[in-house]
Order: sequence, then structure tokens, then C-alpha cells
Amino acid sequence: MAGRYFDEWTVGDHIAHDIRRTVTETDNLLFSALSHNPQPLHLDAEYAAGTEFGRIVVNGTFTFALTVGLSVGDTTLGTLVTNLGYDKVTMPKPVFIGDTLRVETEVTELRRSNSRPDAGIVTFRHITLNQRDEIVCQCLRTAMLKVTMS
Repeated sequence: MAGRYFDEWTVGDHIAHDIRRTVTETDNLLFSALSHNPQPLHLDAEYAAGTEFGRIVVNGTFTFALTVGLSVGDTTLGTLVTNLGYDKVTMPKPVFIGDTLRVETEVTELRRSNSRPDAGIVTFRHITLNQRDEIVCQCLRTAMLKVTMS
């Protein structure tokens, strides 16, 4: 299993995830359509050209979803019970079509579950960077993970 079990983590663990993703116009268009987001800043090149950005800005909820998705293989794949929440989501810089994103993760908190003896709770801090090493998204993800079956 690619993900780690609760008892395989320690506070301060850091991962620079190998998978990177170049954001395409199709990604942005499909995500905006699937999430019923008609914001012209994401879809209308003429409108976007007249903004301070001068071009289409990628839908921020796509960037957030990609942040979590790029981290899953190394963190919770196959060991997740459930994601309990996402906190302090910020997007300090915009993402543009053609940007290549990568994610780094740090474990900030660990605790055993009070209600499930076979699980523990991990808080991950995910940071997404573009090809210029600018932070474009960051968040805390709290996940309930299985413990090892030893």
C-alpha cells in the first residue's frame, strides 16, 4: 500500500511528492463546468484580459482539489478511513493555464482516535508550489487513518 498507516507517521515528517501536474485549459474548463461555477474570470478570455491578471485564472477549487489529489499516493492511499476536515485553505498567488504544480506535505499533529481503537488522526499541512516556487495554495487536512495490523 502506498499510503502510510497512522502509527508510521511522526510529527514533522515531510514529503516532497514526486507527481507534478501542468494545468491545462481543459482541466479548468471541465472543473468549472462540473462544479457549476460560471465565474468569467475562469472561463472568458476577453473578460479576464480586462482584469488585473490579464488572462484566465484557474478555478481555485480545482487548485485545492489538485493539492489534495497530488498528496494522496504518499499519504493516505489505502490507509484512509475518512477525511475529517480541511482548514486554513489559502491561495496566496493565482494559478494560470500552463503552470506546473507540485505539492509538499508536513505532518503537524497526531493523536489516537477516542472512538476507534483501530484508527488515529493525522493533520497534514499541504503546500502547493508553481514552477517559480511560489506558494499558490496551502491547507491543513485532518484525516483518520487505520493503524497497522501487527
